[in-house]
Amino acid sequence: MDVSATAAPGADDAGAVQDWVDAQSEIVRTDEVEHYWDTLMRQYGGWFPNGNPSFQEALMPGGDGFSLANAASGLLQFLLHEVVVNGKLLAMIVILTVFSIVLETLQTAFEKTTVSKVAYAISYLVIVVIAINSFHIAIQFAKDAISGMIHFMTAMMPLVLTMLASMGNVATVSIMHPLIVFMIHTVGNLVFFFIFPLLFFSAVLHIVSTLTDKYKVTQLATLLRNIAIGTLTISLTVFLGVISVQGATGGVADGVTLKTAKYVAGNFVPVVGRMFSETTDTVLSASLLMKNAIGLAGVVIIVLIAAFPALKILALAFIYNLAAALLQPLGDSPVIGCLQTIGKSMIFVFAALATVSLMFFLAITIIIAAGNVTVMMR
Repeated sequence: MDVSATAAPGADDAGAVQDWVDAQSEIVRTDEVEHYWDTLMRQYGGWFPNGNPSFQEALMPGGDGFSLANAASGLLQFLLHEVVVNGKLLAMIVILTVFSIVLETLQTAFEKTTVSKVAYAISYLVIVVIAINSFHIAIQFAKDAISGMIHFMTAMMPLVLTMLASMGNVATVSIMHPLIVFMIHTVGNLVFFFIFPLLFFSAVLHIVSTLTDKYKVTQLATLLRNIAIGTLTISLTVFLGVISVQGATGGVADGVTLKTAKYVAGNFVPVVGRMFSETTDTVLSASLLMKNAIGLAGVVIIVLIAAFPALKILALAFIYNLAAALLQPLGDSPVIGCLQTIGKSMIFVFAALATVSLMFFLAITIIIAAGNVTVMMR
């Protein structure tokens, strides 16, 4: 009897929290987040072993609709598919490169080499055009992914911050809302209009340097690339530093405020003060569960928005690096240098996309942690 009497309040508290969670799930509008999830499932849901899991299945603890193992398996299958699809590109590059190397060899075999020089120049220009076009496609993949992440973050922030406000995180919301919006759009514009153009011009200058031995601009190309990567690194540091400091400061301030309000209500308000304090704990616990669930869904969506375009870029980079590796035994040709340059430049585009996705990933986790700090301090 004593044991059951002791366990009953805990069961009642858990039931009350669950009731509040169910009530909040009906009130809170998650249409914007579900829209992005449904779009991802329409585009890439076929790569998951269990088909297209719904948004509710993705959030269900222990559900069969979505899991990390299924996601990893689907991403691996997608990467292998992209490599196989780009096999035609690899075959075309290898054939054109072999043809250009043969023409380059013929230039020294005959006294009159005008025809072979023209043919070599044409074949080389064709390879250059294909390489630059592939690099432009890779940049477009990265731009589309970053644009999708920016739009998703813009749609998700009001929902997450509303959940924070329901937990009493007034200071955190007032600080984070304008800061997050400003930082997200600043990073996006910086990547679109500064970092990606620098990477593109760096790749073009490296390719131009392979056309002739007399005029080289590799130092300028390397400088542009280093400026782009350095700017991206500084942006990551500033973004995470500002958001983490402001989030921690707001979380501590809200925690102290809530703890003070709870103490005052529980000790100085007669009769109903203690009951009000306990009810507040139940509501805050339910809001915490809802906020963490929505934040977890946001983290998963951010990862998936960036993962599939990133794998496409990796597949293209692998194709060009593989082509350069296979053709290296044929000699030190400028064409091989061009292929190596494009493969390396695509890796830098992938790094830029991964860095931006890491910023948004950590931004969501920092916001979630700020709410958790408040609950811990109360």
